[in-house]
Amino acid sequence: MTTYAPVHTAFTPPTPQNIAELGVPESLVLDLVLRRMVIEGYSNLGTLGRALRLAVPIVEKAFTFLRSQQMVEVKGMTGNDYNFVLSAAGKQMASERFQVSQYAGACPVSLRDYQAAVKMQSAKVNVDRNSLRDAFSDLVVTDRMLDALGPAIISQTSIFVYGPTGNGKTSLAERMLRVYKDAILIPYAVEVDNQIISLYDPVVHQRIEYDDPDMDPRWIVCKRPCIVVGGELVPSMLELRLDESSGIYAAPLQMKATNGILLIDDFGRQLMSPRDLLNRWIVPLDRRIDYLTLRYGVKFQIPFETMVVFSTNLDPSDLADEAFLRRIHNKIYVEAVDALTFDQIFERVVKGRTALRACYPSDICNILNSIGRYENRPPIMTKSEMERAASLYFARS
Repeated sequence: MTTYAPVHTAFTPPTPQNIAELGVPESLVLDLVLRRMVIEGYSNLGTLGRALRLAVPIVEKAFTFLRSQQMVEVKGMTGNDYNFVLSAAGKQMASERFQVSQYAGACPVSLRDYQAAVKMQSAKVNVDRNSLRDAFSDLVVTDRMLDALGPAIISQTSIFVYGPTGNGKTSLAERMLRVYKDAILIPYAVEVDNQIISLYDPVVHQRIEYDDPDMDPRWIVCKRPCIVVGGELVPSMLELRLDESSGIYAAPLQMKATNGILLIDDFGRQLMSPRDLLNRWIVPLDRRIDYLTLRYGVKFQIPFETMVVFSTNLDPSDLADEAFLRRIHNKIYVEAVDALTFDQIFERVVKGRTALRACYPSDICNILNSIGRYENRPPIMTKSEMERAASLYFARS
């Protein structure tokens, strides 16, 4: 039997045993069963329950109703489980429901349950200089910088990280995720007004293998997310996106980053203008709530429990007005490193700390390596070789 290490989460929802406990409309559950049976073909209660992440008593009730409506035909038994297929009438009904939506995955959770879960899982971080030094141990970070980062991270509000290019702003922001020591639960999907919003995304959500037979299987245990978006950011990525062919909504970036970090890298260089982005988020950053809209105009509220980190080498005053900057309480200037820090970074890179992303030392060492490969010899570090690498790296003024 597979065992897993204990995982600390803020809440563990029990497995619903009836449709009322699911919190979603019964008609939606019946539609899911019909659509799933089209995919499965030859079905039984157990396989449907596993596919839809539902307890067998719920699937059995749906099966009993569909059978009474002559939508399914029983083909036999395996132990105490029925084997069945859709009848002609059932196939017709399933085809009609497929025209509305093709979703046939895990049963969604209700908007109310999702809102409550987000609130319960809001991050509460306690860090000090020593714990931050451990979190950023693969970078050379001064105590002054750690002391600026600490209160900002504890506040779990938005952070503006700015300063000259190449001094580690993105590296600092990406490592903020290391301060979290717990896990969160993310639903596969959320139901709003009988519409399904797909939320769990294996590309950005790092799942933790966790086996608890008493936990609602519609939720997945994951690490807190950290989503990084750069110049590709456009307004549509911050809104619900409906796939016309499937009838399924995709959650926006900030919803996928809920209870974690959303890093806007190279802020000010997006396809979306800074003004449009700031106007879109001025209410969420201030009130910690966001509003999304379904295609036909129904608007609903979700918690904005996301630590947004803006990273830029541009002057903040050129990107946002005072009203917006006032809503970003933490503004951290990442200055150019001093000579001692530069030497420490260089020493780490030379010793093979290739994961370090400090700009000049790392890049120049890469050039020295390339020169050595070009001349079919090991890389060497002499004054002349350093000057040669530097002449390749730095543009002439």
